[in-house]
Amino acid sequence: MIDEFKKFILRGNVLDLAVGVIIGAAFGKIVSSLVEDLLMPLIGIATGGIDFSNKFIALSDKAQGATTLADAKKLGAVFAYGNFIQNIVNFLIVAFCIFIVVKIANKFQKPAPAAAATTMPCPQCLSEIPIGAHKCAHCTSVIA
Repeated sequence: MIDEFKKFILRGNVLDLAVGVIIGAAFGKIVSSLVEDLLMPLIGIATGGIDFSNKFIALSDKAQGATTLADAKKLGAVFAYGNFIQNIVNFLIVAFCIFIVVKIANKFQKPAPAAAATTMPCPQCLSEIPIGAHKCAHCTSVIA
C-alpha cells in the first residue's frame, strides 16, 4: 500500500497540481493586496472617496446604525455588496494575469510538428487520393 501511495504521489499530474495550488494561493494573496491596497483606493478616489469594503445594506434592525461592515455583521445580517464588488475586481485581475501568463508561455512553446501528408489532390478531378495511387478512384485517370 505504501508503494502504491508513493507511485500515486510521484506521478507528474499530482505534483503539477500541487505546485499549481501552492503558486495559485501565493498569487491570490498578491492579487488581493494589489486590489485592496492599490486599486480600490484609486477607484474610491475616482468615485468620490467611496470605500467599497464598508458598503453594505443592513438586513436586520439591530445592524441599521452600524457604520462599518464589521460592526454591522456583529449586530445582524447584512448584504455586503462592497465585498462582492471587490471580489469581482480580484477575479478580473487574476483572470487577466493568468491570460497574460498563458499567452507568454504559448510564445515559448515550439509548435507541434506537422503530420506528413497521406493524400494529394487528383490532377484531373481534384478529389483527395492516397499519395501512392497510380489511378484516381473517383475519375479513373492515370496519375503520373
